[in-house]
Amino acid sequence: MTKPAIGFIGLGLMGSAIVGRLQDKGYAITALANINRSGIDAALARGASEAANGREVAQASDIVMLCMGTSDHVESRMRGPDGVIAGLAPGKVVIDFGTSLPGSTIALGAEVAAAGAVMLDAPLGRTPSHARDGLLNIMASGDKATYDKVHPVLADLGENIFHLGPLGSGHTIKLINNFFGMTTANAMSEAFAMCDVAGVPRQSLYDVLAAGPNHSGMMDFVKAYALDGDPMKLAFTTRNGLKDISYYDRMASDYGADSIMAKCSKSALGRAVEDGRGDDLVPQMVDNFARWFKG
Repeated sequence: MTKPAIGFIGLGLMGSAIVGRLQDKGYAITALANINRSGIDAALARGASEAANGREVAQASDIVMLCMGTSDHVESRMRGPDGVIAGLAPGKVVIDFGTSLPGSTIALGAEVAAAGAVMLDAPLGRTPSHARDGLLNIMASGDKATYDKVHPVLADLGENIFHLGPLGSGHTIKLINNFFGMTTANAMSEAFAMCDVAGVPRQSLYDVLAAGPNHSGMMDFVKAYALDGDPMKLAFTTRNGLKDISYYDRMASDYGADSIMAKCSKSALGRAVEDGRGDDLVPQMVDNFARWFKG
């Protein structure tokens, strides 16, 4: 069968890795440039086409994929005379791979439906290196028949693919997932920094934790930097971590719940961003805790 034409908006670290995987699998790509052209230039070199705006992306594509930083970014590309929605037609599908606010996703989904198309949210777990190998965790939600229709494409990108319920469910679960991940990463970062304060080896702490129920993939991502100097096992910036934990806190507030645990991670990540460390990767929070402990 002929592969569907893919439109892609958001060629950052994760988006570029996904586009590379899609090109490896033989999909035709129409992409939209951002301020940094490195991602789209790499895609163009492998045969992708470049569109001038979101409307042109949608017109050229069967499936439009977005992998952007914030709900505001998604909304700006979706709406308006040059937005994705303006180029949609019946049978087309929009998939938001980013980590967005569920309320924003549901509102956009209604506008997409009014254009005769269908929107799915499908936020991602794991890292760009997993994306390059087609090993992402994909938390999809929305119309089940449409999910089934695009599942073969998602299967080329992900190892574990979930359908989680109505539109917005994927983004809800992703925010809870990232809240847990950022809280764990910050706790592990402080733990390694506290080893320095207490005069005990970081390696000794890791050996004990790794032998018990505290052992986790997130713990190993932080360990890779704290002990081995490699922050790339979790190629996710502190600024993005702050965005996600802030979205989680906002979502909780929208539900009438006052998150207790999110405030700790939000405070630490926010302080790092204020200190000019927003572009550091999350495992490098170890350095921030070590610096703060020194006063």
